[in-house]
Amino acid sequence: MIILGVNAFHSDAAAALLHDGELVAAAEEERFRRIKHWTGFPEAAIAYCLAEAGISLGDVDHIAINQDSRAALWRKFAHLVRHSPRPALILEKLRNRAERSGLPELIHNMKTGRPFRGKFHAIEHHLSHLYSAYYVSPFQEAAILSIDGFGDFSSTAWGLGDKNDIDVHQRIYFPHSLGIFYQALTQYLGFPHYGDEYKVMGLAPYGSPAFLNEMRKIVQLGPRGSFRLDLQYFRHHKEEAYQAFGGAPAIRDLFSPLLEDLLGPRRQPVEPLTSRHRDIARSTQAMYEEVFFHIVRRLEDETRASNLALAGGCAANSVANGKVARLSKFNRVYVHPAPGDAGGAIGAAFAAWHKLGGPRTFVMDHAYWGPHFSSDAIAAIVSGSGGRLEEAGCTVHWVATDSDLCRRVATAIADGKVVGWFQGRMEWGPRALGNRSILCDPRRGDMKDVLNAKIKRRESFRPFAPSILETHVADWFEEDDPVPFMMQVYQVREGKRAKIPAVTHVDGSGRLQTVSRTGNPLYFQLIESFYELTSVPILLNTSFNENEPVVCAPGEALDCFMRTRMDMLVLGECCIERRA
Repeated sequence: MIILGVNAFHSDAAAALLHDGELVAAAEEERFRRIKHWTGFPEAAIAYCLAEAGISLGDVDHIAINQDSRAALWRKFAHLVRHSPRPALILEKLRNRAERSGLPELIHNMKTGRPFRGKFHAIEHHLSHLYSAYYVSPFQEAAILSIDGFGDFSSTAWGLGDKNDIDVHQRIYFPHSLGIFYQALTQYLGFPHYGDEYKVMGLAPYGSPAFLNEMRKIVQLGPRGSFRLDLQYFRHHKEEAYQAFGGAPAIRDLFSPLLEDLLGPRRQPVEPLTSRHRDIARSTQAMYEEVFFHIVRRLEDETRASNLALAGGCAANSVANGKVARLSKFNRVYVHPAPGDAGGAIGAAFAAWHKLGGPRTFVMDHAYWGPHFSSDAIAAIVSGSGGRLEEAGCTVHWVATDSDLCRRVATAIADGKVVGWFQGRMEWGPRALGNRSILCDPRRGDMKDVLNAKIKRRESFRPFAPSILETHVADWFEEDDPVPFMMQVYQVREGKRAKIPAVTHVDGSGRLQTVSRTGNPLYFQLIESFYELTSVPILLNTSFNENEPVVCAPGEALDCFMRTRMDMLVLGECCIERRA
């Protein structure tokens, strides 16, 4: 049985393909369109998944979509009666529904050989998230939690995953949303783009929770894990906030003028960050964690489970995720590499697989589900760029063995060089995990400044991540659980922080990625080679991009290398170096 999962007309449009309950391919549309968080119909991602499987749409038995317009209909009607939103909001919602109802026609119009003749399945948004959290986890039993902005009129859902089944215990419905709270405060702090919440999370350790009392006026805890927004500080329940019809998501202000009465004037994006802004960022993160652990404690009591699986856009809050084992009764936490809307494509596919009687057998223990390119394809790109590379003062070397390649690159990194590393299949999800990465020496205290000057051109307060050999985690971090997808933040051991200043945040933490020999053998070997040279089993790892989606194809990697001041580019076994 072949099932295609689709996230369409949400941010991070994506597709994923299952064959008899095993994942074959998954990719976000942004990687092909080269527009961050691309919305609309994921035609290129679907085409990739089909090509990776060597099939056409005519071979697909079922298509599962992570949206069901029939969900919570009576609640939608009750909200219209109570809140009397502006007519423009109602018209926009109707337009959204019309766009999504046209998805079957868009699929039928795709030119991939034989047309689709199977069945469509509409899977409610948070049910898709819960399936994506639990069904790909290693747990036979786990508490499950989905938190995001909104989808199908709810923002939060939780329950229990037990062997082959999922039981949803409770939901939080529109207009109350922890994701909306965090996004509104992100906008208020002068970070206006969709997905900028990670900037607030990175800024928070520089401040103190001085505005926590004000935050508790904005969000109030309720009984049995519930919470409510004070709607006077918001406008999303009266005005349409999102536009998602192809291209980057457009977001209007989610907060009302009363928020500025409470916290002071909003920060404009061009204004410098002050101590007040840093304190508001810290207070926002503290309030998020207060609500998050309010729900987690409820889940502990309801499920008595020892494991927790998280999904939804808020599951990307790696700071909160990293505290679960310390601040709750849950022993282990699983967050898959694309917990946001993109991951709904996988969740919808597995929900359909379960509905059709399929057993639960697949565990996602790596994130490499995207396109890959042959040595011949890379050689053609390099050969076709020979004049361009010579003009830029670059030399090209082809390395015969993996061990020679890793020694050469590890030596360059240890010498302070910035290396673009392009290998194998592209990562699924927002994190670069060793196949589409920029790699540096974590021992250098100036490396953040070097990276920002040469390539990333991003805010100086944002941290860079450590990739560490899984066999050395306990020596360098205060916790020892595997974090293969960079979705948890742990404290670096105090005695080690001075050794790796480039990946140690101001509060002594690091958003680590644990690397195993089985999960990514070549990347493991590279870090091992660096360890042999330096006695440090860690590399600084950041995404291979420059204010764009992570590179997908070798030509994009070469273009990024050429327009930045990277020192070395590694495409498969090809090393391209700038001459000194």
